[in-house]
Amino acid sequence: MVTSAHEGMHRIFQERPEILTPVFGMLGVPLPGKATVDAITTDATETRPLERRLDTVLRVGPSDGDDFLLAIESQSKKVESKESSWAYYIAYLQAKYGLPVLLLVVCQDRSTAKWAVGPFDCGTRGWTALRTYPLVAGPHNLPVITDHRTAAKNLALAVLSALAHARSPERDAILEAIDRALQETQQTDPETAGYFYEFLEVSLGDTPAGEKWREIMSFVTYFPGRGTVRETAYLEGKAEGEAKGILLVLEVRGIPVSDTVRERITTCTDLDRLDTWLERARTVTRAEELFDEDADPPEATGERA
Repeated sequence: MVTSAHEGMHRIFQERPEILTPVFGMLGVPLPGKATVDAITTDATETRPLERRLDTVLRVGPSDGDDFLLAIESQSKKVESKESSWAYYIAYLQAKYGLPVLLLVVCQDRSTAKWAVGPFDCGTRGWTALRTYPLVAGPHNLPVITDHRTAAKNLALAVLSALAHARSPERDAILEAIDRALQETQQTDPETAGYFYEFLEVSLGDTPAGEKWREIMSFVTYFPGRGTVRETAYLEGKAEGEAKGILLVLEVRGIPVSDTVRERITTCTDLDRLDTWLERARTVTRAEELFDEDADPPEATGERA
């Protein structure tokens, strides 16, 4: 079953290909920062009964050499059948496109990463016909980024690192650093900041790291004063709820509401003012008294005018 983390691990390479340069650098494989990257079909099926699909296949065009294909797999545990599947993927893609192929496996735990490194041999009687050497990125070699300035310099790498270290004791510090980096990014590039906020929310899913991220994204720590799209939507929704509450209280108490009063209530976005009106709605004798800012509402008598 495809999980949120599994989906996120390969989505980030498809949607943010700039991550390839630092990841390749970490793995000791040079890749120019100006390389072109294009996604191609991930279907490696030749006959209908045998379905094989890769998570992601990218065609990479380095500025200093020939194109190659990068096949990316997200692996959450050891699966012995992958040892032959990966060899098949590489051979199939090379035969189909006539290009060199590299395989990158992204893991979330050290034991899986240790196994995924291989090499995986195909052969018998002392002879090796084929040997597969995957490139492996995981908690064993992706950096633990707990400094927000470092995270801000390469957000995509910091987010990938957060996914890889989602089970580690440092996960809270990593996520807090990313949050601070995204807050700064919000000022100049709100689209990118919003993408990564939501990407982590979906990718971390229902895990301790996901719970921590949802806590970070809560109104108190993320919204106030920054005028983000998410903040605006939250405030508009809360204001709408408050307005409906005011009108409901007036209706239950039998207080007539004119179109002018209704419009003033429903178009107000000042939550403090709406709170005041809601409190006054319990005791006013006329709807217009809600807006009397200079007078306190009369004491509740339990009687309706």
